[in-house]
Amino acid sequence: MRQDAAELHRVLSHLLRVFQFRDRDRICCHDISVTQCYALEGLVVDGGMTLNQLAARLYLDKSTTSRVVDALVAKGYAVRRPHPDDGRAVLVAATADGRRLHARVEGDLLAGVEGIAAQFDPDVRRAMAELLARLVQAGAERIDAGGGSCRMRCG
Repeated sequence: MRQDAAELHRVLSHLLRVFQFRDRDRICCHDISVTQCYALEGLVVDGGMTLNQLAARLYLDKSTTSRVVDALVAKGYAVRRPHPDDGRAVLVAATADGRRLHARVEGDLLAGVEGIAAQFDPDVRRAMAELLARLVQAGAERIDAGGGSCRMRCG
């Protein structure tokens, strides 16, 4: 098991580096950072949400998420609105310009994935997507259960 885990870790680490570079390389052409892009994606896909909800979705702290949102608001891609049920909270939502930008970025990224996926048979593509979805779910569950917090694990 230890050897299998070590090999999986090595491959996943390399995969993440390759795709992070690809994302950075393609997203920078759209005048936003990768983190801003991930935040915008969350606002477009999941709809408006509180800063805390967005921070949890991005696995970032609230202050970092606030700075990311500030940048999106300054560029006209997101807006902050009063929360209808909680006077202390603010809802963050994508603007029409933000939704259009997300569609352009996603189209650009999907074109790259299509080129990679075309090298595999349809059954293999579907199996890869299913396996990666299961890995994401298992990793997210570990983080949600406190396994992602250094303070909780290290003392």
